[in-house]
Amino acid sequence: MSQIKQLIILNKQGKGIKTISRMLGMSKNTVKAYLVKLEKLLGQTGTSLTIDDLLALEEPEIHSRFHPGNPSYKDPRYDHFKMRLEYFRKELKRTGVTRALLWEEYRQSHPDGYSYSQFCHHLDQHDLARSKPTMVLDHPPGEKLYIDFAGKTIDYIDRETGEVISCQFFVACLPCSDYAFAMAVPSQRIADFLHALACCLEHLGGVPSLLVPDNLKSAVDKADKYEPDINRALEDFANHYGTAVLPARARKPQDKALVENQVNMLYSRVYAKLRNMQFFDLYALNQAIKIRIRAHNQTRMQRRPYCREEKFLADEKNLLGKLPEDRFELRYHALLTVAKNNHVYLARDKQYYSVPYTLIGKKVKVVYTRSMFYVYHEGKKVAVHARSTKGGYSTVEDHLCSQHRHYRDRSPEYYRELARKKSEVLYRYVSLLFEQNRYPEQLYRTCDGLLALSRKSDPDTFDRACKIAMDHQVYSYGFIRNILENNMAHEQPDTTQKALPKHDNVRGKEYYDQQKLQF
Repeated sequence: MSQIKQLIILNKQGKGIKTISRMLGMSKNTVKAYLVKLEKLLGQTGTSLTIDDLLALEEPEIHSRFHPGNPSYKDPRYDHFKMRLEYFRKELKRTGVTRALLWEEYRQSHPDGYSYSQFCHHLDQHDLARSKPTMVLDHPPGEKLYIDFAGKTIDYIDRETGEVISCQFFVACLPCSDYAFAMAVPSQRIADFLHALACCLEHLGGVPSLLVPDNLKSAVDKADKYEPDINRALEDFANHYGTAVLPARARKPQDKALVENQVNMLYSRVYAKLRNMQFFDLYALNQAIKIRIRAHNQTRMQRRPYCREEKFLADEKNLLGKLPEDRFELRYHALLTVAKNNHVYLARDKQYYSVPYTLIGKKVKVVYTRSMFYVYHEGKKVAVHARSTKGGYSTVEDHLCSQHRHYRDRSPEYYRELARKKSEVLYRYVSLLFEQNRYPEQLYRTCDGLLALSRKSDPDTFDRACKIAMDHQVYSYGFIRNILENNMAHEQPDTTQKALPKHDNVRGKEYYDQQKLQF
């Protein structure tokens, strides 16, 4: 462009074509062509343009005067092509339709049309004209962590069965330094997703201000451009680590272009380098991935005088939030009704957990983790249990009413202690009762009956009734009740022995010594 100005100045000075050609290093034909264009510009009707006006223009403006546009857009073929551009764009979205196929159809209907290269060139120009501008985002250090899963799985072989197990590939990166983390997990389920995210934060040694996941189900319940519904478990995770969640907009991959680019790079730096290796468990696979990711972070970046790890350690690591002391445990939530036995039933574990009996029939909120079970009512914690998956009852005695507590506490020793408090005689009688060859549970009601009789009867009378029962070796609630009801406790037993009547049926020593019986 600067040479055009020189050419105009030399022509104004009266230099000839050969002289201008030699001085500017141009061919004579090029000089002639520019001089012809100059005459046309100065000779256009309706304009008062002079050589001085041209020289006063900036170089790009002068260039636009001498090169007004691409001649190909003035070609009659372009008008026909332009009319079909929208059709070509729609057809390219259909399955199996390629540019080569469209070009073949185009040439069949228009034999004198563009060649394949020109056809593609004009399609590209049309796409560029339709495209929207993109913005360069500024990422403060330590602010965001982009999270995504790769579209392709990564595999290992089951050692026992030989089955190929496909794993999901979790990828995260800090956008300021482009520092990456990746690992294989069994699935994209919430438990595996949060496990991978926790491992990522532990690897980074801190917590960023924002987590930016894709709109996968493990992170977002309902995708929305403006107010996505965050998964409850991910919210609990963010609260535990003192960070916030800001999902990327649905169907907007440019929001997380850096992590998308990381996935593409890791296809070649992890997938491709492990393609000829075999792994027989998930741990071995992740160890190999860890080595490749470290090499990736330590590789010098193009157009940068540093690697990702150097940038991360220098600018981001110290700005990350502090990790909590305890690792996050996935929390599950449920709304349950307290049954009449003052327990709530967790169907997942087939387990009953006790709740204070005053809450029978009421709704309680349940929060449980892998190891603990919490019950809340009206915002107050009312019960805590160690979680059990064996199926059965987990009961705290204080949660039971007095009747139920008595029922649970029953045992031979329990009844002996109650009898001791009444009297020594009753204690001996109850002790002898449990020495019978009977199952203790069968005797608990007998003990309850005896204690009830002791409360209703005169202590001395009741003790005498027990002594009579012990003398006759009868251990029964009914026997003592009959003695009390019939007022037999104070009757004196007849101890006189009546003589046998005289008779001849008496056998002596000689009878048993005889060898042959004689009748």
